[in-house]
Amino acid sequence: MSESDAGARPGVEGPLSGVLVADFSRILAGPYATMLLADLGADVVKVEGPHGDDTRTWTPPVRDGVSTYYLGINRGKRSIALDLRDEADAGVARELARRADVLIENFKPGGLAKYGLDFEAVRRDNPGVIYTSITGFGSGAGRHVPGYDLMVQAVSGLMSLTGDPDGPSYRAGISVFDVMAGNHATIGVLAALRHRDATGEGQLVEVNLLSSALTGLVNHSSAFVAGDTVPYRMGNAHPSVFPYEPLPTADNDLIVTAANDAQFRKLCEVLGIAEVADDPLFARNADRTVNRDRLRPLLVEQLVKRGADEWFEALVEAGVPSGPINTIDGGFAMAERFGLEPVVTVGEGERAVPTTRHPIRFSATPAAYRLPPPELDEHGDQLRAWLSGPEEEGRD
Repeated sequence: MSESDAGARPGVEGPLSGVLVADFSRILAGPYATMLLADLGADVVKVEGPHGDDTRTWTPPVRDGVSTYYLGINRGKRSIALDLRDEADAGVARELARRADVLIENFKPGGLAKYGLDFEAVRRDNPGVIYTSITGFGSGAGRHVPGYDLMVQAVSGLMSLTGDPDGPSYRAGISVFDVMAGNHATIGVLAALRHRDATGEGQLVEVNLLSSALTGLVNHSSAFVAGDTVPYRMGNAHPSVFPYEPLPTADNDLIVTAANDAQFRKLCEVLGIAEVADDPLFARNADRTVNRDRLRPLLVEQLVKRGADEWFEALVEAGVPSGPINTIDGGFAMAERFGLEPVVTVGEGERAVPTTRHPIRFSATPAAYRLPPPELDEHGDQLRAWLSGPEEEGRD
């Protein structure tokens, strides 16, 4: 675990330094996007209701009494608690929106209009605003449908692809489309900021979970759209590549992914069955995929002679992609082994919190971890004072 690299290099500010983000989002997709923006230097103000973001109560597990779910997606932000049903608080929220470069929200479409915080209202006072709206099913005919990741995993088709062929459908182990939509929102914000730099124009950026899901299904979506084929679940197998799945060894299963002819030949050499690579039944990927039921036993016969870790070292050394099936602690341990320093510490003293490193490396403007996940309304007095004063004063 590395120490905090907040302010990683003296005098170097993040690429989004000076960008004010008004974060009216809750749960995961929006907060994940705004955390990424905060890591890159944006000043993110997290607007919460009087009882706080729902994820504050999503326990267990906890760290020092605080939900680790909340801690994982809210570093780098300042918190202000506002009851938008109270006109005074709504006025504070509108002033924040007026000053913001970016506003991100994931209310139901139209849900902020009654507070004067919808796109049209905010744009009247702040024409340069990048107003980013994250919904489940868009702002058109699907506007009335609540958007939860599990729902989208189901209706998008992902769950039909997850699980054993003869068993039930399964959800992914994380809220994969919330995270994907958060990344798409971040991309949209950055593109819109670039457009504003060039033209001075703000705009509405809309992201919905279902569209994120359908693009995120990539080859499966293309199979249907371009090939008129409805994919089906195959357990851990790949529909178009073999071997590309877990295979048994002497102790644990090992992921083996020989995705081209050269890698397959190297795999056979390491396994001591070089002649298999010359068999016309297995010469090309298409052949191996069609004849996977013949090829799998030949591979397994060799793999069960040694353990997964031993095979992993030998295969990677030969240039064959493979990997053990770790629990999450093993995943972090492997990242440490490879020098990726996956854990950083944000905050100091009793407020210090270990957190996962920002995934993007910059040679000139590294991500920084300036603030620990805020307590509810931790910065409320500071922000109210700033928002009631001249705009040029008080922005960090």
